[in-house]
Amino acid sequence: MALDHDTMINPPIENLLDKVDSKFTLVTLAARRARNINSYFNQLGDGLGGMIPPQVSSTARKPLSIGFQEIAEKKIVWAEAPEPEPEIDPEAEAQAAADAAAAESDD
Repeated sequence: MALDHDTMINPPIENLLDKVDSKFTLVTLAARRARNINSYFNQLGDGLGGMIPPQVSSTARKPLSIGFQEIAEKKIVWAEAPEPEPEIDPEAEAQAAADAAAAESDD
């Protein structure tokens, strides 16, 4: 969708929506990244170095704007989380087997 005038939001939302599956995903992804960027800037003086710095050169000062720019430049991409595999508790399995055996012997 071509815009014939400059918008207040840069990069345009229309371009960002092409990178994700819905506007809700876009908001969630940008907000999470903004929190990460904010944490990075807050821990700079501590020397911890555990957070990932902004991945784009930006004149924007707001973490959310930087997050949107990272999404536009495909530095941050959305991927669906894999389904977690259920954890099997060996003790619970053994107890269930013992209960089933006891129930059969009672019949």
